[in-house]
Amino acid sequence: MTTAAHPDHRPQPLWQPGADRIARSRLTAFHTWAAERHGAPAPSPDDPAAGYAALHRWSVEELETFWQAVAEWFEVRFTTPYERVLADAAMPGARWFPGATLNYAEHALRAAEDPARADTPALLHVDETHEPRPVSWAELRGQVGAVAAELRRLGVRPGDRVSGYVPNIPQAAVALLATAAVGAVWTSCAPDFGARSVLDRFQQVEPVVLFTVDGYRYGGKTHDRTATVAELRAELPTLRAVVHIPLLGTPAPAATLAWDDIVREPADPVFEPLPFDHPLWVLYSSGTTGLPKAIVQSQGGILVEHLKQLGLHCDLGPGDRFFWYTSTGWMMWNFLVSGLLVGATVVLYDGSPGHPDTAAQWRVAERTGTTLYGTSAAYVMACRKADVHPGRDFDLSRVKCVATTGSPLPPDGFRWIHDEVAEDMWIASVSGGTDVCSCFAGAVPTLPVYVGELQAPGLGTDLQAWDPRGEPVIDEVGELIVARPMPSMPVRFWNDPDGSRYRDSYFEMFPGAWRHGDWITLTARGTVVIHGRSDSTLNRQGVRMGSADIYEAVERLPEIRESLVIGVEQPDGGYWMPLFVHLAPGATLDEELLGRIKTTIRTQLSPRHVPDEVIEVPGVPHTLTGKRIEVPVKRLLQGTSLDKAVNPGSVDDVELLRYYERLARDKNGPAPSPGPSGG
Repeated sequence: MTTAAHPDHRPQPLWQPGADRIARSRLTAFHTWAAERHGAPAPSPDDPAAGYAALHRWSVEELETFWQAVAEWFEVRFTTPYERVLADAAMPGARWFPGATLNYAEHALRAAEDPARADTPALLHVDETHEPRPVSWAELRGQVGAVAAELRRLGVRPGDRVSGYVPNIPQAAVALLATAAVGAVWTSCAPDFGARSVLDRFQQVEPVVLFTVDGYRYGGKTHDRTATVAELRAELPTLRAVVHIPLLGTPAPAATLAWDDIVREPADPVFEPLPFDHPLWVLYSSGTTGLPKAIVQSQGGILVEHLKQLGLHCDLGPGDRFFWYTSTGWMMWNFLVSGLLVGATVVLYDGSPGHPDTAAQWRVAERTGTTLYGTSAAYVMACRKADVHPGRDFDLSRVKCVATTGSPLPPDGFRWIHDEVAEDMWIASVSGGTDVCSCFAGAVPTLPVYVGELQAPGLGTDLQAWDPRGEPVIDEVGELIVARPMPSMPVRFWNDPDGSRYRDSYFEMFPGAWRHGDWITLTARGTVVIHGRSDSTLNRQGVRMGSADIYEAVERLPEIRESLVIGVEQPDGGYWMPLFVHLAPGATLDEELLGRIKTTIRTQLSPRHVPDEVIEVPGVPHTLTGKRIEVPVKRLLQGTSLDKAVNPGSVDDVELLRYYERLARDKNGPAPSPGPSGG
């Protein structure tokens, strides 16, 4: 694979933290303490990059000591003590903190125990009116206690599954925490998922309780979901109870429980002491080419990983307000709720990311006093194209970090945040996965930010780039590998009794090492560059290329709304690499634009990156969590039928995929409308 070469001279940071900011960071405090108590290398005030690199090296070489230090630093409450930190380091099959019992929900509600904080906001709920409504720590604790008591009354026991068909509202967070308090296993889908998509997920885990809304509001419109809920109830025979949350004011249907009745009397929660590896929740892969993988993560593994990630890497704690634009169908929602673990106030925004205008998320950040604001790279680039000026139009003085994920943030996105939000802004492009519900690389509050690069691998994460022989490489593109276990790696997949599906997903190519399926470069400076998925690799004349590099170049052009590049091996041994472009309103794919697209790719990347054809399309298909779909489109172009190439319930627009299927059928003839093409 190739990527745009770095100039020989040492690049200059776009931003770097001042000495006072480094000194005040929780990471520096932890580093100093770990050096005194646990033998970590001492901080290096004169060279923070060298200091972090040494701490990171220690954290992966002394894995047990590091995670013991994390548990002590964050005062993890073990109901019964652990026998050792890591009893078995095999992957898969690592055994963390055997003997220990604890409860995730107890840690999420610790701030409510402080009388000075009981009446301050734990949650700020914002809908499309953009008016924040607080839920205090005391209210949150009382509601969690009431719902947990109701779950126990319904006979819910540790290990039972509890599901939510709910938007990003306080009731969803309460239901998750109540589920965790009793030791049941939470799983959720957003209400914009259709019935088939939800059933593909929930039927695998057989929930006994379903929390559901009657509908939701999005983009200024009301969406009724009562018929969908009725279908879910009919198709989930294991349900013992359905809890109705009347967002649209619909009375509770027959044989359901009313949310308001359950939480009318606050109660002190009772926290079930659970083994460290007891399941906390089930997350799902996108499921574009089959049933979604049902990924099981543990109470203890998520607890310590999120304490590390949020408390050290995101520098969050009491006094912070944590807002990430997400839905309950994406792992970032679970990560967002975990902001409670470090005592931060969590901002729950339920609505369209761009209603009533593209600047909506910045307005929410302003009105909630957000200190760490997370969004998607796609939203940042949409703001850039829409000529939004957040720093000019909103008071964002409390925002100390803008973080992005979902896809790599292009260099122009870094520059736009720096120029249009604030010059003294920590920009944290992060990369991880649903599979670990965390980040492999990204935010480090003590390090500089370089354009187009993630700051560094996370502590305790042995991130490497491997060549095809399994050898680590630096300053070269390789497979994203995690060479030692992380506590939040799945304890298993649901309905995978012999573990074969789990092994095949991550450990088939390099047994004993986690292969994630991304192309990355680890630079000699310790930064990380993400190039896109390795399972949809472009491979021309033996040279592997990253699709993300092409998207970043092409989508700088104002006429291109979005693009999709696919490399198709052909039966005769040939290779066809089309670039599909979704144009901005009013744009035309004429010879002039075609020439500019090709020139842009050739000059910014290389002649090899120039596609064989540029084809206008009515849209680019995505997963339900907003990621471009490459592999199923490739399968369609290779002649696979739609029903075999993709799980229709996993995509945002099945009709759009039918367009690509027709295009594949007509490939040797004229392309279907709309759209000229150019070779």
